[in-house]
Amino acid sequence: MHRRGARRRRMLCPILGDIVMRMRSLGLLLIFAALASSARAAEAPKPLRDELLQITQALDDAIPTGDKAVWQNALTDDAVIIDEFGRITHKADTVASLRPLPSGFSGSIELRDPHVQQYGDTAILQAEEYERETVFGQNFVVRYEGLFTFVKQAGAWKLAGYEDVTLPTAPPKLAVADLVLSDYIGSYRYAPERAWTVSENHGVLSYVTKPGATANVLEPIAKDVFMGSDDERNVLIFRRDAKGKVNALVERRKFNDLRLAREVADQSNH
Repeated sequence: MHRRGARRRRMLCPILGDIVMRMRSLGLLLIFAALASSARAAEAPKPLRDELLQITQALDDAIPTGDKAVWQNALTDDAVIIDEFGRITHKADTVASLRPLPSGFSGSIELRDPHVQQYGDTAILQAEEYERETVFGQNFVVRYEGLFTFVKQAGAWKLAGYEDVTLPTAPPKLAVADLVLSDYIGSYRYAPERAWTVSENHGVLSYVTKPGATANVLEPIAKDVFMGSDDERNVLIFRRDAKGKVNALVERRKFNDLRLAREVADQSNH
């Protein structure tokens, strides 16, 4: 390359400089990727996975029987438990609250689709808790997603943190008499560029939050009260004016109300 003269070198310098910079950038990316991969948790080996599942299943099995000893032995002294209602408890009050289910009540919890990751002496178990409950002959199924944090203390794995959330599921369908679906058809607005459209198709009421969006079916609970079919399962309440005409829609979400006013043209047509 040197034999081709200074002009050739000047022409190649920008190209070589760009290649060098790209190689340096690639090198940095590889370093960062290596660091990131080393910081990731490793999938727990099967013996650890089985041990944590056994501990967790024993805790769930102890709930209907009120077995305090299982929870006393499995929890760290400073364990934190957050239940599906957001209530925060610790070891002492959690153990004290355990009692056998009263007569007429029975239940069980099955762990499903578990995943365990290990961070040295810390491990996280994520699993669905599939609960079956019977209340005086009536059967219920409730699904939770649970996150269990274990730490290794004196050679034994102890539960230091436990949090679960309820998974929304489709409720039983209710037959609501004298439901006039045409009362609800129309557009409902909560901002200048934000409107929902409620429509009816073959006896099924649904709404979209914007044109082309996936329709959310409205499942009747009572007159003017519906539940959405999406993941959140929010309650939707249609409001009426003094003349009995539907003039508003309220979406009750996470204990708050989003209020939508019905478009005037739609009110006059129904």
